Amino acid sequence: MLLPSPVALEALIQQIPEQELITTDLLRKKLTEQFQVQGTCPVTMRKSLQALARDTSKHVAYWRVINANGNLIVNFPGGVESQARILAEEGISIDTQGKTPKVKELTRHLARFA
Repeated sequence: MLLPSPVALEALIQQIPEQELITTDLLRKKLTEQFQVQGTCPVTMRKSLQALARDTSKHVAYWRVINANGNLIVNFPGGVESQARILAEEGISIDTQGKTPKVKELTRHLARFA
């Protein structure tokens, strides 16, 4: 099982262009394939992602990572409000009608890796 570091996450997130997103599940799947392991620990990945998001010395577009169901991530700096604002600035429509803001037309915005 892979215990991904913030550096491993940063390398993948840097590949996601503006107006594209990746879900936490797809991110774990990509790491699993990349490192040729049986799985990637979701708890360690979440902690590493939060550490990367809070590291002000780096400019990594962590806001392009969303939950598998399209919901925004509550634990990012500034909460879902900040993530929604940044994504909207990048041209991604956000549905704010539910309990947690969610990306509209999620599949249209998913990043595709070569």
